[in-house]
Amino acid sequence: MNLETISLDQLRVFARAVELGSFSAAGRELGRAQSAVSYAITTLESQLGLTLFDRSGHTPKLTDHGAAVLADAKAILARTEGLHARAAGLRDGLEPELSICIDVMYPVPRLAQVLAEFRQRFPTVTMRVGVEVLGAVAEQVIQGRAKFGVIGSMPFRPDGLMGDPLPPIRLIPVAAPHHSLAQMPRAERLSALPDEVQLVLTDRSRLTEGQDYAVYSAKTWRLSDLGTKLEFLRAGLGWGNMPEHLVAEDIASGRLLHLCGITRSVTEWLPMHLVRKPSVALGPAGRWLWDAMLTP
Repeated sequence: MNLETISLDQLRVFARAVELGSFSAAGRELGRAQSAVSYAITTLESQLGLTLFDRSGHTPKLTDHGAAVLADAKAILARTEGLHARAAGLRDGLEPELSICIDVMYPVPRLAQVLAEFRQRFPTVTMRVGVEVLGAVAEQVIQGRAKFGVIGSMPFRPDGLMGDPLPPIRLIPVAAPHHSLAQMPRAERLSALPDEVQLVLTDRSRLTEGQDYAVYSAKTWRLSDLGTKLEFLRAGLGWGNMPEHLVAEDIASGRLLHLCGITRSVTEWLPMHLVRKPSVALGPAGRWLWDAMLTP
């Protein structure tokens, strides 16, 4: 058995013979005589020390060993095609990897939809997606750890970043149905806010250190994760503003209550922006993703 001399061509001939059902069909597709196909497969069998086809009948039949080898052969050929595609992309300036950072408020289903098409168009590009809050997104972009980002939960665009607006996210105040704000009349909710615990997102970036946004209560619990905030809201540990798209099902099912009566007095729309450093050049994949995220 001599595995070192096995060629990609042999694996390709073997795979096509299986897929097309005969050596002659593989020969016609590959532009070779049937004898050349048979020789390539016989040589492969000799090198592997395995019988890949049962030739006792009129048409060669794949053996159990052949079926096992076929799976490996297809995997090797697919990896080889991927290598060729990656090399071609690199020659054309395609990025081997693309890192972005997304504000926690940005709708994940929308991002997933865009990235699904991205993967089809750029299968060789590795994606790295970070999710941060407040100034941490901009910090990732400024420090070069992300090519670009989506900022939203901080109300300003830091100096040194360029960008384009994205559709804003609607924030609504919510609480659990058993929370005191949900139990009282709507007209009394606004005046009661200072005495109720507000669940507030926070981060540790220097851009927003020590700053509060959309805080209306004197009592606050500060959280760095939106998922944790959602669970605390469901548990009745406080009230807070949440992206409408994220709590719509909870409101419909009754797990959370939209605190009508105070909506107009708190931040209702959150501007979102796609940002990057002007000095950072985007490759083909990055340019496509930037434009795709701006497309409604």
